[in-house]
Amino acid sequence: METIEALIHRRSCRKYSDRPVEAEKLARIIEAGQYAPSGMGRQPVTFVAVTDPATVERLSQLNAQVMGSNGDPFYGAKTVVVVLVDRNVPTHLEDGSLAMGNLLNAAYALGVDSCWIHRAHEVFDSPEGLELLASWSLPADGSLRGVGHCILAMPRTRYPSPNPAATTSST
Repeated sequence: METIEALIHRRSCRKYSDRPVEAEKLARIIEAGQYAPSGMGRQPVTFVAVTDPATVERLSQLNAQVMGSNGDPFYGAKTVVVVLVDRNVPTHLEDGSLAMGNLLNAAYALGVDSCWIHRAHEVFDSPEGLELLASWSLPADGSLRGVGHCILAMPRTRYPSPNPAATTSST
């Protein structure tokens, strides 16, 4: 897929199938995030790929609590890539945002639907969020700041390709 095509046509999706994202595609999406530019090449971004249903549900609940809601802010997505940054780096928010953009665009290029879900900052500054960081063997000392949750899932609906035999032209 052409880069410009992906940049123009990618959209945030909020309806997903129950099919999990294939491991190879998830690895490529995260790889694209790792190659995002960062201020002075510091690369302060950490990615946590969450596919465990109980942990995805817990993240969704924590995110909903920040909003004061009981709904599912992850729209039933089966995979979440948590984007965290080292808050001691002066350009941490910009670096994390660029990484998130790469995740979203790579997902689209690979046929995976995605959406940037906010409130990771509040989730990972909470005691429950710090516990999650510790359970992932990440620093739970406040040095990491949540940038966003990149929810991913295989598309719920794909439109069929046009039938080339049905195409006519006149001269």
